[in-house]
Amino acid sequence: MIPKILIIDDEVAIRDMVTFALERQEFAVQSAEDCHAALLNMAEIRPDLILLDWMLPDMSGVDLARRLRREENYHDIPIIMLTARGEDEDKIRGLESGADDYMTKPFSPGELVARIKAVLRRTGPAHGDERLKEGGLEIDLQGHRVTANGEAVELGPTEFRLLQFFMSHTERVYSRSQVLDQVWGNNVYIGDRTVDVHIRRLRKALEPSGLERHIQTVRGSGYRFSTKE
Repeated sequence: MIPKILIIDDEVAIRDMVTFALERQEFAVQSAEDCHAALLNMAEIRPDLILLDWMLPDMSGVDLARRLRREENYHDIPIIMLTARGEDEDKIRGLESGADDYMTKPFSPGELVARIKAVLRRTGPAHGDERLKEGGLEIDLQGHRVTANGEAVELGPTEFRLLQFFMSHTERVYSRSQVLDQVWGNNVYIGDRTVDVHIRRLRKALEPSGLERHIQTVRGSGYRFSTKE
């Protein structure tokens, strides 16, 4: 099936350039100039990935990302943030809003295509009907659902993959670099601090159940999933 990509950017030149590059790679591309138009578009055609500009005329991309992560129909759509803001603090803010990756303008079409393919690979559907159960948490890999003490938990695609990895390798400590390799793959564009941001997002989603304690920081070493007190 051809992946459907939605570009949300108010710059016509950016939309045209990205559309041309993606269509050459046989992606199905839709575009919108602001958040309102994007939401109308998504109601008609659900995208497989969103390219989201930070600065938009009616709502910031950060606010839209947060809104999408709260909505049941859209919370699992991967988002790549596009912005001219290149400071580390801005990147972290973009990731914390719900983005799965971050690109600073100007960018090359080739790098953008590589990022899109990498994000789609790591956030794609799991195969089989396996379920993981540990310490009150349960993951339905086929249905892409998570429950904590029997209550549904809404996770973005990267947090889902992160939790899946940890629950598949309980009680073992992984460095940030190891987590990057296992969850993100060999993606040279992602930095170690990205792991910390997604760990915080995962813990926050688990806080209402009290099960965020299973995601443990091991000082000087990295992270582990443990049900031991």
